[in-house]
Amino acid sequence: MIRFEDILATVERFHPNEDLEILRRAYIFSAKEHHGQIRKSGEPYFNHPLAVAQILAEMKLDAVCVTVGLLHDVVEDTSVPLEVIEEQFGKDVANIVNGLTKINQFQFYSKEEQQAENFRKMFLAMVDDVRIVLVKLADRLHNMRTLQFLPPEKRHRISLETMEIYAPIAHRLGMGKMRGELEDLAFSYLEPEAYQEIKKSIESRQKVRQEFLDEVKDLIAQRLQEHEVPGTVESRIKRIYSIHQKIKRQKIPIEQVYDLLAVRIITSTVKDCYAALGLIHNLWRPVPGRIKDFIAIPRPNMYQSLHTSVIDTHGQPFEIQIRTSEMHRVAEEGIAAHWKYKTGSSSDNKDDQRFLWLRHLVEWQQEMQDPSDFLSTLKIDLYPEEVYAFTPKGKVIILPRDASPVDFAYAIHTEVGNKCVGAKVNGRIVPLKSRLKNGDIVEIQTQAGHTPSRDWLSFVKTSRARNKIRHYINVSQRERSIEIGKKILEKEARKFKLNLKKLVDEGQLLKAAPDYGCTKLEDVYSALGFGKISARVLLGKLVAPSELEEAPDEKVSKFTTAVKKVLGFASGATIQVKGADDLLVYRAKCCNPIRGEDIVGYITRGKGVAVHARRCANVANLLYEAERKIDVQWTGAADGSYAVKLSISVDDRQGMLAEITSTISDIKTNIKNIEAQSFEDRRGLIHLTIEIADLRHLERAVAAIKKIKGVDEVTWQ
Repeated sequence: MIRFEDILATVERFHPNEDLEILRRAYIFSAKEHHGQIRKSGEPYFNHPLAVAQILAEMKLDAVCVTVGLLHDVVEDTSVPLEVIEEQFGKDVANIVNGLTKINQFQFYSKEEQQAENFRKMFLAMVDDVRIVLVKLADRLHNMRTLQFLPPEKRHRISLETMEIYAPIAHRLGMGKMRGELEDLAFSYLEPEAYQEIKKSIESRQKVRQEFLDEVKDLIAQRLQEHEVPGTVESRIKRIYSIHQKIKRQKIPIEQVYDLLAVRIITSTVKDCYAALGLIHNLWRPVPGRIKDFIAIPRPNMYQSLHTSVIDTHGQPFEIQIRTSEMHRVAEEGIAAHWKYKTGSSSDNKDDQRFLWLRHLVEWQQEMQDPSDFLSTLKIDLYPEEVYAFTPKGKVIILPRDASPVDFAYAIHTEVGNKCVGAKVNGRIVPLKSRLKNGDIVEIQTQAGHTPSRDWLSFVKTSRARNKIRHYINVSQRERSIEIGKKILEKEARKFKLNLKKLVDEGQLLKAAPDYGCTKLEDVYSALGFGKISARVLLGKLVAPSELEEAPDEKVSKFTTAVKKVLGFASGATIQVKGADDLLVYRAKCCNPIRGEDIVGYITRGKGVAVHARRCANVANLLYEAERKIDVQWTGAADGSYAVKLSISVDDRQGMLAEITSTISDIKTNIKNIEAQSFEDRRGLIHLTIEIADLRHLERAVAAIKKIKGVDEVTWQ
């Protein structure tokens, strides 16, 4: 049971000069407003804000932040307006509560759009006051700790959002402890069997491993004392989700995870850190390529430490991390460790560097209108950065893994990226799609008048480069589509002997624009140019039906029907463009979308509308021209089946193939084709083509296969 007195005592211990009266008033106010509300667990709702306040207090945050923890749901979940919060608790508290409150007063077309707008609002508010995201992370952490009381679908959705958005935010802010717990909790719901398997493996040898770590700690402490290097020694076992990632990425057993066991040496100065590293390498043999100096070159989230992996005389690998006490505090708590408040939100230079990614995020997100684009680019931007490249003058440029010289160019400046024509890496000319490695010295060659190539979108990795290239292409393509749209409309108007200039001058054309989601004439012309709007249908909205001849429509109808028949499109097509039933629509072969999946339409040149699954790897590259995207939907009754190819990574053992085929047969699924391979490391790969009815059927088949012992991974296309 959480006691308010304990929260008060914690805040007072870390902030002895804070006025705690605001906390007492917030406690009474929140308890009163949430009175009678019950959580899914059956406990009083007020337990949640109380728990969030406790997490914030333990993070050593100030009284204002802890006050917000108590009040963060009041405006959203009760009838209290924001003005009352400002009146009773001040502008600072009200601003943070407002930044945390979801946008509910607007009508959204989809859950995705609403989610995107809520994140936009939060990120914009974070730029002014980072305490907003600290409270949000504490709120999410307590929700994850009590997630077991929600229905399975909701648990999965919230866990996925936590893994894709909130845990990476905690990482970018350097909050290692917060990130680790969020990832483990989300992983336990997303992949419960894999989670339990790793947990069981760790617990089975917990005692042996702990005894080993204790011996190592004692030996290091003794050696530090002998050489008069001040420091304390701690140990830890790698977190479950981190182990899972490494096993999956490197395809190795848990015994080969070098940093499964880790010892941490916390010293007083940077000099002592390097002295301790020398002592460690005299004690044990270091693993080549596993020595990392994050003190000389800190990570983007300001994490600093020396890392080295060593192997003891019995062949046991383990990692040693060496850092100062200040570095350790920042590594655990991140931006929360030293965020200072003078006028509500001010920071030192390190905070500014750590927050630079957020400022860039806010810059490009204001240009992005499509919610799915915003969310997908956000997820890419939140991934950890891993490559450290240098300019010829020695400036460090930090980029994601597999970044290209084009990413490097845009990281320097937009104009450098736009005018980039070539690159030298370590003095040698390389292709622009080359992958950069740690330590590369990159020189960008530019040429006046050069413009970005759409081909760059197939290999750039940073959201900054991708969005700058997209923006340039969108602007140039829009200008072209407006010109084409005008010509199409003029031609159609002449065909029916209509005075288009008069329709435009009298505002008739502009009146029809909202029917197509347009606000300006240029938008209408652009949509016409891209084929989103039929010129004849548009004119039909502007004049009386008698003014339009029927013959052309009849011809178009017969032509459309004939083409659909040739291409195999029945009148009861299962996919349709929203608001139009006479456009040619086909499923893209690259991803083969199946009924029930999230889908997106892309207007092709001369082939109709290509429909891709949202998951398709090509979607991000295809939709650089926002004008070509079009809403599509599944229609009609579910009939027939879809051929889906499964790739299953397995242990190469006797009976594995029989178990898999038997499992598929048990859920009444037909196998059309099967191929199997085995490798020297006792691993195997099975390719199956099965017939499924819809997405739920597929998910059921994949889940059944994953339950088979020895199945590591199941992917499909």
